[in-house]
Amino acid sequence: MITSKELKNKFIEFFKKKDHQEIDFSPLIPENDPTVLFTTAGMHPLVPFLLGQEHPLGKKIVGNQICIRTTDIEEVGDKTHFTFFEMLGNWSLGDYFKKQAIEYAFEFLTNKEFGLGLLKEKLAFTCFSGKEKIPKDQDAFDFWKEIGVNEKRIAFIEDNWWGPVGNTGPCGPDSEIFYWTSKEEVPETFDPEDDRWVEIWNLVFMEHNKKQDGELEPLNQKNIDTGFGVERVTAILNNQDDVFFTEKLNSILRFVEKLSENPINQANLSSYKIIVDHIRTSTFILGDDRAIIPSNVDQGYVLRRLIRRAIRHGTMLGINTSFVSKVSEKIIENYKEEFPHIQKNKTFILEQLTKEENRFKETIVKGLSVFYKVIEYKEEISAKNAFLLYQSYGFPIEMIVEIAKENNKQVDVDGFYKEYEIHKKLSRQGAEKKFKGGLSDHSENTKKLHTATHILNQALREIISSDIKQKGSNITSERLRFDFNFSRKLTPEELKKIEARANEVINKDMIIEKEMMPLKEALESGAQSEFGARYPEKVWVYTIGDFTKEICTGPHVQRTSELGYFKIVKEQSVAAGVRRIKAVLE
Repeated sequence: MITSKELKNKFIEFFKKKDHQEIDFSPLIPENDPTVLFTTAGMHPLVPFLLGQEHPLGKKIVGNQICIRTTDIEEVGDKTHFTFFEMLGNWSLGDYFKKQAIEYAFEFLTNKEFGLGLLKEKLAFTCFSGKEKIPKDQDAFDFWKEIGVNEKRIAFIEDNWWGPVGNTGPCGPDSEIFYWTSKEEVPETFDPEDDRWVEIWNLVFMEHNKKQDGELEPLNQKNIDTGFGVERVTAILNNQDDVFFTEKLNSILRFVEKLSENPINQANLSSYKIIVDHIRTSTFILGDDRAIIPSNVDQGYVLRRLIRRAIRHGTMLGINTSFVSKVSEKIIENYKEEFPHIQKNKTFILEQLTKEENRFKETIVKGLSVFYKVIEYKEEISAKNAFLLYQSYGFPIEMIVEIAKENNKQVDVDGFYKEYEIHKKLSRQGAEKKFKGGLSDHSENTKKLHTATHILNQALREIISSDIKQKGSNITSERLRFDFNFSRKLTPEELKKIEARANEVINKDMIIEKEMMPLKEALESGAQSEFGARYPEKVWVYTIGDFTKEICTGPHVQRTSELGYFKIVKEQSVAAGVRRIKAVLE
């Protein structure tokens, strides 16, 4: 028996012996990638370093990242899929490449003393078969063969390509590692379509950068980015074919079973898994320091959808009392040692879950009544009726489709989204794939606007209040968007003063310097940090003349005179106690 904690320690210690430095996990709400709603991989916080910026901890790093992938939501309920999961990874930022990454992975998997001691006869591998202008990855195939892998256990797959996560950024071919999970005899030839082979590790050979026009260009440095699924491998090492029966998840599953008083069986197991997964994901979203709450847009919409789907499956299991916050308490208890931030934010988590459960229960009975009246004599739920259920009764469109499918009915989904566009009151989940933070790319204009954001931040602190802290940002090549804590609307006179102060700094042609230093030293030196952000032990500190000093991962211009004229175009409220400024450079 090996626990998930023991597995994580083994992985990290193995790579530490290979001179990798351990990094802390990054928030689930990404800080430097506005193309996605959640952190879906360990590479998200590392994009600047994959593009060439020097990492404070060096070129070889290792860590465990918490991730959310809502693309898998319909698969939850089977033996291997989650919306929330933990992903171990090792990264080379311009140091070792393909051959050494393959050797490290094979050693960790098969070495009994320092690794997992898996039988190499139960391992199989895929390589990129090539596509369009990118040739097949013969090197990876040859390196696997060199370390003793039978070529019948290596398959070339066209889909073996990772990234970029958004429209632009680092990407490259990958090599996936599979493990034979069945008690049946291992077949001589590897068939990737055979689901008895389960993927446990993905090695990404990140050597390309996708540009805005879709073209690929070589990265200045070749990188390694890997993903090793904690829950999946924990299950495999304990001879379990279902990830929900690993130690932490199984205890939550049994807790829900007690609440239900409806014994787990093959017919209802899927609903139990959906409840455990969705409430675990919701707990971690709410536990993020960015304070996301259930809503009808962006991350808040995903959160609402997860909570309400869990409640519906609870009802199907016969749970007629409030239960979501109780399950969340159990989850917090199981994970607080390794993720203390969810214990710190426990009160907020439980309050929001209780509010959302009560809110949904107020409408679900009436909504279901309307729903069944709608489908009673019709083969299809019209766009108008689907939108009514969505807007008036809080039914996410995915839930409408799910319930309709259970009743052998169709939904006019395309028409629903047209209704949404007309009303402009609801946001289709993931449609814009945006969130409130980060840089859209690393173009020259974006770099200038990012630098201007730091100037704006300090100008606000000077003119409005020294207590102002950044609460989020979104920067594209056309404009900057900056969120900050303040309780009232800024006056036109205040906005003019802020704008004038920013342009005064720009016109002074101040030099922008960066320096790496320990986090404690940086904070003691007066460097500002973003509210709720997590930082490594060593950080980059950017200083703009004698005007401001901030902890940041970049990128920035070299002198303020490169920026042009700073102009504020809008100031507004975005939440209680949070204001937003939009500005451009002319």
